[in-house]
Amino acid sequence: MNHLNRRDALKTMLGALGSVAFSSNVYSQFAQPSALDSNFSGGPKRVIFFLQNQGFEPKTCIPLGMQNSGSLANATLPEPIQALQPYRERIHIINGLHGKHTAPNHSAFFGALGGYRGGDGVPPSASTIDYELSRVLPETLLPHLSIGMDSLGNMRAKPTLATLSASGAGKPIFMYSNPLHLYKLLYGGLATGELKNQHQAQSLMLKNIEEIARGGSAGLPVYDQKLYGEFTKGFEQMNGLRERLDKASLNLAEFAPKLDDRYTKPSFETDWHDVLLDLGISALKSGVTNVLTVASGRGEIFGSWKGLGVEKQGHNLGHMPQHNNPIWIKIRQYNSQMLVKLIQELESVPEGSGTMMDNTLIVYTSNNADKQHTKGTTWPFILIGDCQGAFKMGRFTQLDGTRPINALYASILKTVGVNNERFNMSEKMAARYDSSTGPLKEVIS
Repeated sequence: MNHLNRRDALKTMLGALGSVAFSSNVYSQFAQPSALDSNFSGGPKRVIFFLQNQGFEPKTCIPLGMQNSGSLANATLPEPIQALQPYRERIHIINGLHGKHTAPNHSAFFGALGGYRGGDGVPPSASTIDYELSRVLPETLLPHLSIGMDSLGNMRAKPTLATLSASGAGKPIFMYSNPLHLYKLLYGGLATGELKNQHQAQSLMLKNIEEIARGGSAGLPVYDQKLYGEFTKGFEQMNGLRERLDKASLNLAEFAPKLDDRYTKPSFETDWHDVLLDLGISALKSGVTNVLTVASGRGEIFGSWKGLGVEKQGHNLGHMPQHNNPIWIKIRQYNSQMLVKLIQELESVPEGSGTMMDNTLIVYTSNNADKQHTKGTTWPFILIGDCQGAFKMGRFTQLDGTRPINALYASILKTVGVNNERFNMSEKMAARYDSSTGPLKEVIS
């Protein structure tokens, strides 16, 4: 589909939404280049975060023989990320950031993307970088989409879970783990037969719950009324989103993945992992969202990859060394293949004078620094894509361990026009954990 047709389709989609309460800002940003494009030339139009649980051992990503910062032009990437070898001129491998202040241990949870102290069952203390980006990137029907991959049992038992993303203090953002549920949300308006009946029944049920909930705060104390108001607001937002997506469904049809047996009769959890990624890609290509967060392991200490021939699962995987470990090589290779699929799919869609990938940044890391039981002294990242020259690519950068992950997040925000010297870090905290201020000069062009 060429760029003109894609833009025309988005105009048509928004025309179909004329009867829906929707800001004029959204119309203009779907139909024409956003203000960010002209005011901040080269800034990313979309950002993808991909986090693998159990840590990211530096030796599984640092090029063979490289100890100091340098070009990747002649580098050989290690086996776990070998799939990225053809793209080495478009990636930036960073080692030496730290997250000691996030207390990662088994996982930093919300702290991984928030840059603050996290923990199992600990609510977020502030918004996370993915949400902050969704607020300033061109507005979409679904500003931020988060998908989580786990064992089949966990994904079925908890089809939604919140561990990594947040819109503010005490405001977690839930990720989707059941691909059929996400398919119905995005493309329920296209459904036929029994799937259509299920989608309509669920929509009616949620609307009824919203109506009942609106009148349920009578007699509650003032503080509880405020909390209850947030509860009912959640139903209003959910139902509003479903209605907008249903009205836009005909114009989204060409982006919908094929609904096959992997959705309803998966042989392995990786079947669901694969189709969840397909749904995330379709949401990006259709323009439904500009920010995608992928959580392999869902930000916790579990996870399963039996579809790769890995019999061990969950917490036990974190007690294994990752370097030269056949099990972790398989898991990391699987991640790398997913990253390559993201690259190739976005490269296939013309946009402006290039492709969607030219306007995209992919951030690959872990929610748990370098390993499961860690103090967070080093936290590797791989950046993919330069967003029209906003980021330095084709490099390996070894930092000295004195700058926090917050500095990288401040760097990403700067490229979309948000100057933030200390993302989610007070001056008192920075005095202890950051040797400098502002973005990383090693990353931004």
